[in-house]
Amino acid sequence: MDYVAKVTVAAGVCGFVTKVEALLDDSQKVKLSIESDCPHVMALAGVYPESEGMMEVFLPLGDAPLFIAAKNTLKHSACPVPSAIMKGIEVACGLALPRDVTIKVER
Repeated sequence: MDYVAKVTVAAGVCGFVTKVEALLDDSQKVKLSIESDCPHVMALAGVYPESEGMMEVFLPLGDAPLFIAAKNTLKHSACPVPSAIMKGIEVACGLALPRDVTIKVER
């Protein structure tokens, strides 16, 4: 059985929206479909089309191939997209329920 997670990120002041679909296949890899207005996120999508799923979710922050690929493609370290992708991978693997994550920024 395939498991799917869908994540939408409105990244903030940049105005870019990213949509991620994470699909766990029979080989336990998570195939990613990423669409974004941001050219840097699309560069990430080009070099990171799939995840090792469960193995990657449990790696220390910064050691996961997703975050290494993000480090090499994204231009802003506060970008919430890599975390959103990882949450999609986690849900697709059945390791978390699909629940919204909120970051509220005020001054």
